[in-house]
Amino acid sequence: MHREDKSTAELQLVLFDLASEHYAVSSQCVREIIRMQNITRVPGALPFVEGVTNLRGKVVPVIDLRKRLDLPAGEETKDMRIMVLEVGGEYVGLIVDGVSEVLRIPYALIEPPSTVVHGPDADYILGIAKLDSKLVILLDADSLLSLDEKQSVSAAYDGQLEATGVGG
Repeated sequence: MHREDKSTAELQLVLFDLASEHYAVSSQCVREIIRMQNITRVPGALPFVEGVTNLRGKVVPVIDLRKRLDLPAGEETKDMRIMVLEVGGEYVGLIVDGVSEVLRIPYALIEPPSTVVHGPDADYILGIAKLDSKLVILLDADSLLSLDEKQSVSAAYDGQLEATGVGG
């Protein structure tokens, strides 16, 4: 089996919108995309954790990606979706304004992020893809939450399971 070099290799991405900007994550971590549904608030959760939702019998924590990325709040629309990602072996839902497409982008069109643009605390930005009509910010799903934040989301999720008698 031969390795593709970076000039011909492509990255398959799921593109979505957030606060009038275009973002993407690797399609490999996206498990499904669902319409907005009931979200149960969890007391003591981090400010960007909306709560948990029931996905076919599985309790999934849901994060408001606008809040996580310090973007202004938006109005709820019919286009809003919950992108369910698998991150570190666990499922997490991300609320986004809308999902537009699945696309293959050559690595050659991706520029590394500048520290001036995103700062040292934004390790979750992999780069910027230059497409014909737009710039797309590529996010690293594994780095969207710090280790402490992952533990806090997990603790809130576990607490909700215990409160409902589901978890043990």
